[in-house]
Amino acid sequence: MISFSTCYLALLLSGAAFAAPVTDPAASGALISSAAHSSSVASSAGHSTSSVSASFLTAPSSSATTGNAVASSTDSAPSSTATVPYISLTPNYPLWNSNDPSTPQAERSSLGASVLGPTNADIVKQNPDLLAPPTTDGGSVPNAKWPYSLSSNRLQTGGWARQQNVNVMPFAENLAGVNMRLEAGAIRELHWHKTAEWAYVLKGTTQVTSVNADGQNYVADVNAGDLWYFPPGVPHSLQGTNDDPDGTEFLLVFPTGDFNEDDTFLLTDWMAHVPAEVLAKNFQTDISTFSQVPAKELYIFPGANPAPPSAAPVSPNGVVPQPFTFNFSSVAPIQVPGGSYKIVDSTTFNVSTQVAAAQISLEPGAMRELHWHPTQDEWGFFLEGQGRMTIFASSGNARTFDYQAGDISYIPATYGHYVENTGSSTLTFLEIFNTDKFEDISLSNWLALIPPALVQAHLGFDNETIASLPKTQRVITAPLNATSSS
Repeated sequence: MISFSTCYLALLLSGAAFAAPVTDPAASGALISSAAHSSSVASSAGHSTSSVSASFLTAPSSSATTGNAVASSTDSAPSSTATVPYISLTPNYPLWNSNDPSTPQAERSSLGASVLGPTNADIVKQNPDLLAPPTTDGGSVPNAKWPYSLSSNRLQTGGWARQQNVNVMPFAENLAGVNMRLEAGAIRELHWHKTAEWAYVLKGTTQVTSVNADGQNYVADVNAGDLWYFPPGVPHSLQGTNDDPDGTEFLLVFPTGDFNEDDTFLLTDWMAHVPAEVLAKNFQTDISTFSQVPAKELYIFPGANPAPPSAAPVSPNGVVPQPFTFNFSSVAPIQVPGGSYKIVDSTTFNVSTQVAAAQISLEPGAMRELHWHPTQDEWGFFLEGQGRMTIFASSGNARTFDYQAGDISYIPATYGHYVENTGSSTLTFLEIFNTDKFEDISLSNWLALIPPALVQAHLGFDNETIASLPKTQRVITAPLNATSSS
C-alpha cells in the first residue's frame, strides 16, 4: 500500500520538474522569437493577442542570449521575460484632418466598417482619433475635450461671456474656465468670488482695479499675453480700453471644477437687495442718493474709456505689496529644437499662490514630450493650430483626442500624456494647474537617471539608445527627421 506521504512527495517532484527553467540558450531564444512572431501576426491582423504559447513558460536563464549584442552597461541585466508579445510598430497616424475633402469612415487598416447612418461630418473631421482611434487606445477614459464653441453664451450690451465647468465637462473636477469679451469702455461690473481668479489676455488691453483687506488699492492695464490674479474674496473690476478699437477678450481660470460665473457676488445685485434706509445709514447720506441704483445686476455694461492707472485714488494705506498683474508677454520663451516654452508660477508671479501655468509652442511635427504631473490636474487651452493627445489612465486605459484653437483639454494628476502638433502651422497652448509651483516628470528624463540595466530589462533598449536619453528635461521633442539631421 502506498502511503499518503509518498504520494505527496511524488506530486512535489512532478511539479518541480514541470516548472524547471529552460536552460538551453537556443531554446530560450526561440521562446522570445516565438512571442515576437505571434505579436507581429496579431498586429498585422489588426487584433491584440490574448495569449501566446510562450507566455506560459518561465523566463530564460540570465546567461541565455537573444541574438542581440548587449552593451557593457547592461551586461548584467536579466533578459526580458517571454510572457507577453512585443508591441506593434505599425504607425497610428491621424487618418484625416479638418480640411480633408473626403468622407471619413470608421475604419483603420482591417478594423471597423463604413458609416451607414447620418453623421456630423464637421465634428468627425475635427476628431479623427475618435471615429478611427489608434490601435493603442483601449479601455475607458472620460471625455477630455470641450470646445468653447459648444458653450452657451451670455450676451450683454457691451460684451459676452461663456463658461466651462463640470456641468459640461464632468472630467474637469478641479478647474473651470470662462471666456469673456468686452467692447472698448465696457465694464465687467465690480464683483468678487469665493475662489481665486487667474486670467490670460487673448487680445486688446483690459484695465483691472482692486482693493485688498488692508485697504491697499491696485489699478493696472493688462495687455495681450499678460496675466492677472485675484485671491479669493478680493473685489475687482475689469474694463476694456480703446487701445484696441475692438476692446478686449480674455480667458479666466478658476481653481475649482464647479465654479459658476452666474454665482458671482456682484455690487449691483447686493445693493438691490438691501433696504434703502439701510444703505443711507451705511453710507451716511440722504436716501435720495440711491434713486438710480439698478434694481438688478448689470454684469456687463457699456462705459467710457477708463482713465490711465496713474489717475487712480491714492490710498492712505498704499498699494498692494504684491502686484495683481504680471507681464508674461515680456518673458522670453526658452527656445529648444521643435519649439519653445515658458513657465509662470508663484516663484515669478508671487501673488499667484493657487495657479501656475506654462505656455508651449510646437513647430509642425514637434511634440510636448511624454510626461505627467505628480499632484495637480492640468487644464489646457489651445491658442492656435491643431494637435492631438493620448491620455494614459493606467490599467490598459488610454484614449486619443484631437484639439483645435479654442478647445479645452483636461488631464488628471499622474495621467501620462503628450501633445503632438499634427498641423502645418505652429501649435500654441496653455497648461494651467491649481498649485503654487509648476511641476512635471519627463518619461525620458526618468529613464535616463536610473540604472541602465533596469531600462534594458523593461524595454529591451540597446546601450546606444539608453546613452542618448536626456539627463536634463527637454520638455519638447523635435520631429524625428529634424532630430536625426541635427
